[in-house]
Amino acid sequence: MQLNTSQWAVTPFASVDDIEPPRPGAAVMLEVLRSEGVRYVFGNPGTTEMPLLDALAAVPSISYVLGLNEACVVAMADGYAQASGRPGFVNLHTAGGLGNAMGALINAKVSNTPLVVTAGQQDSRHLFADPLLSGNLVDIAAPVMKSAHEVIHPDQIPMLLRRAFHDSVAAPSGPTFLSLPIDVMERTTAVSPGKVSRIDRATVAGSLDELGDLLAAIRPGRLALIAGDEVFDAGASAELVAVADTLGASVFCASWPGHIPFPTAHPLWAGSLPTTAREMHIRLQPFEALFVLGGNSFTPYLYSEGPAIPSTCRVFQLSSSVQELGRVYDSELACVGNIKESLRALLPTLRGKMAPHGDAVAALRKQARDARVAARMELAIRTDAELNAPVTTPFAAAAEVMRAVGPNIAIVDEAPATMSFVRSLLNSHSSRQYFFMRSAILGWGMAAAVGVSLGLDREPVVSLVGDGSSLYAPQALWTAAHEQLPVTFIVMNNREYNVLKNYMKRQPHYHSVSGSRFIGMDLADPAIDFLALAASMGIPARRIDRAADIARAVEEGIRSGRPNLIELPIAAT
Repeated sequence: MQLNTSQWAVTPFASVDDIEPPRPGAAVMLEVLRSEGVRYVFGNPGTTEMPLLDALAAVPSISYVLGLNEACVVAMADGYAQASGRPGFVNLHTAGGLGNAMGALINAKVSNTPLVVTAGQQDSRHLFADPLLSGNLVDIAAPVMKSAHEVIHPDQIPMLLRRAFHDSVAAPSGPTFLSLPIDVMERTTAVSPGKVSRIDRATVAGSLDELGDLLAAIRPGRLALIAGDEVFDAGASAELVAVADTLGASVFCASWPGHIPFPTAHPLWAGSLPTTAREMHIRLQPFEALFVLGGNSFTPYLYSEGPAIPSTCRVFQLSSSVQELGRVYDSELACVGNIKESLRALLPTLRGKMAPHGDAVAALRKQARDARVAARMELAIRTDAELNAPVTTPFAAAAEVMRAVGPNIAIVDEAPATMSFVRSLLNSHSSRQYFFMRSAILGWGMAAAVGVSLGLDREPVVSLVGDGSSLYAPQALWTAAHEQLPVTFIVMNNREYNVLKNYMKRQPHYHSVSGSRFIGMDLADPAIDFLALAASMGIPARRIDRAADIARAVEEGIRSGRPNLIELPIAAT
């Protein structure tokens, strides 16, 4: 998400001049939200949320987006924040709702998504009696939050709420939390809601001349750029492209990316890093140096021996968050500053220093273009070869879906069986097409697609989801139908936890492989009726059994301008 640079600070304590007519704390909260530009409250209500919902009836500029469980609520706000570039605002119900949302909140923390999360708390006057639904909400929330507080008086609402917005976007961005006792929300106060402070976050890193010297001294073709999600957050794709073109450097994204912050149609695009340290090490072996933009992009999934970065590879870093620099791997030079503004400042110097290498860089760019043409040809040949398979292959399903989606429609991906193929088939000049579950916690994708559509002002979105993944939070379908959002949900149905089976098959010491008995990994007895599930949530749905029919069905789903679901039975490979 591209965050505005002039937002969010703390309101001082009220003075005599700040006295206003008394009104409930909930009304003051909505005055603050309105001034912060909040358009949506993503929530699932209970009794402790009644003061806020009652006050919302008088504020038509803020819409309440109802999710049918708390994991959906948080994921919708997460998708909205990533697509819109503004913090998402969440309202949960007491300790139970906060607990139900925890997996989605961990995802938001890992993804550095700016969220302001609130939860209603029992009336503070009888918390000593341990009433139903009560709990220490601050302690429950704290492990996954940048900050967590309980509001104990309505006069505190403006200061603590603006502080929560400020903390959520300060580098590194992430979720913040406020506990809201029902009596505090109902009690009246004459406090002023305060104003939004203007904060210029566009800091330019130091040592850029030295960094330019170091980067320019590396032989063309022996330097790789690693584009982390912070490039997407800063809206720095154009600057990254200019740097890559100047250096003739291959560009990778993170091993487990939330976004692909570099145009996938660009010839210097090299794909995402592998997901084990050993494979990353092999992939990076040809390079003498890495210029890492953003935080740690070398996140492994399964353990493998050895470091991800070869010992012969020098590392240079640039991030707005000082705590990310030198944290996992030693850095020869790490610069702290806004990525967009710092790359913009670095470019003139870098162009001057690279001028003597112009012919070598031009040759590298031509070589990359030729290699990309050949790679696209190989993908087309494979698509033709698999198009008429008896059961649709995961690759053919991905290829036909991507042919229909094209280069501009947003994709929210939580389909493990096809995700690697989808990434290889992306061919966009935009760096804002692809959204992915950065934490690998399932249940995010369908609800995030709802939020992404809202964040893009109700533009079409395609949600790719596995059959197993879809069942973690299918309630998102209802919200899509209720809001009439143009989201096309595509279920890649291989009737099993295919990723787990394939993992076991690669482990020779597991007896399940020789006996072909995989406990807890089949979703076929009984078969899940995705069409009936969609219909129960008010979503029209269809099943496509032939790969050759997929593209037309997806095109029709997108063109309908309303929520719909397409089930694609695919081979388990």
